[in-house]
Amino acid sequence: MTGVFVTGTDTNVGKTHVACALARRGVARGHKVFAFKPIETGCARTAGGYVGADQELLADAAGGWQTGPLRGVYRFPLPLAPFVAATHAGRAIDLDLVVRAARDGAADHAASFTLVEGAGGWRVPITPEADMATLARQLQLPVLVVARASLGTINHSLLTLEAIERDGLGIAALVLSRRENDEPSAATSNANEIRRRWPGRILILSSDPTVLDPLVPPP
Repeated sequence: MTGVFVTGTDTNVGKTHVACALARRGVARGHKVFAFKPIETGCARTAGGYVGADQELLADAAGGWQTGPLRGVYRFPLPLAPFVAATHAGRAIDLDLVVRAARDGAADHAASFTLVEGAGGWRVPITPEADMATLARQLQLPVLVVARASLGTINHSLLTLEAIERDGLGIAALVLSRRENDEPSAATSNANEIRRRWPGRILILSSDPTVLDPLVPPP
């Protein structure tokens, strides 16, 4: 399986925005992309069941070919950590099922580039024993860390990067997701300060998604 596991330094830092942009770049560069968020919380109730907005955005960014569980395995209504949301819903998350869905979804449909987006950050619990780090280790994909570009990101980014490397996983890049009201010079300054302390690839995503192209392998 070729691709990345997308995690964040916090919730609402732009993980899905970055993952969707990367999925579209993968499609544009000739890949069959499998973009997958297996677990989503804070889902809306509809006549047909719960709908994960992030799951739908990701699948559509990959070309809209994913159906059923390939769009997501678990959906919970409460906007909480997956383990907590599942407990409130009277359910338990089967991590093995999540891993199989990711691997089989990529292999059975000949995807050449796979993106698996976690929920929240690196230590967010999935089961009483497992967290997002556990899922990433089982998938054995390089990790793409998404962080906000504004105040506070230096500390959050470095702590997350340190935790991932301590867990023995490779890091594809740190992407600072710059929003419209973020000061461009602050994003650049934050990237420079993180770069002084961490030698890996750092990208700033604003309006030009081609900055993510170094993360897309040749098809």
